[in-house]
Amino acid sequence: MSYEMIKHNFDRGLWNAAMVAVAVEKKVITPEQYQAITGEAYSV
Repeated sequence: MSYEMIKHNFDRGLWNAAMVAVAVEKKVITPEQYQAITGEAYSV
């Protein structure tokens, strides 16, 4: 899984913000990338 794949899935509606947050927790993407994908600041 990569940033590009997560963003693509989010943009298509296959992933929601909670799913993207799990990717941050698993260190697949950074909190900054989370914000770029969702438009929301990542909070722990």
